[in-house]
Amino acid sequence: MTEETPGFEEKPDVPSGVNPDDAEPKAASEKGAAPAGDASADAGLVAQLDQVRTALGERTADLQRLQAEYQNYRRRVERDRVAVKEVAIANLLTELLPVLDDIGRAREHGELLGGFKSVAESLETVAAKMGLMQFGKEGEPFDPTIHEALMHSYAPDVTETTCVAILQPGYRIGERTIRPARVAVAEPQPGAQTVKAEEAEESAADDKENGGPEEG
Repeated sequence: MTEETPGFEEKPDVPSGVNPDDAEPKAASEKGAAPAGDASADAGLVAQLDQVRTALGERTADLQRLQAEYQNYRRRVERDRVAVKEVAIANLLTELLPVLDDIGRAREHGELLGGFKSVAESLETVAAKMGLMQFGKEGEPFDPTIHEALMHSYAPDVTETTCVAILQPGYRIGERTIRPARVAVAEPQPGAQTVKAEEAEESAADDKENGGPEEG
């Protein structure tokens, strides 16, 4: 076993001609230079981190833009699909309108009987499920946006242009009119409004002279 000499401390080798006391300040100076290198490395890491963050932001913006474009594309495709479906249904039902007119005339004449009645009612049910709605009634005001006047007359008992007969019912799908109701219309008798206005004025004048209408 090697015996250690008390009080003996190992010192680093010092080159010949160099004072050991001069070597210690040099080592201390080298230790003090290390923090400058660490600061430079930290600055480089911060710059790289900023670049990564900028690239991430750009990629995120690109992804959001692509997602928005895809959502717009999906909505446009769905809207076009619904429009094509509606047009196809409208075209099909338009071709069936003459058949429905024949069924209506047969019902009015009491000829809708037997198996023909069952088939006709089934056809009307299917058309209704596809969204076909019938409109047009006698006595309703004439509306040129949904009515087509085929006959015209004057009548003393109407106060506005009125549909007095439905020659062919109108049909619509939702808010879309595929055939206007074909009607006969009647307008107020010429001069009737003037006569009614004069009568109303005369009645008001009589009430005023008599002190107002009598109370029962």
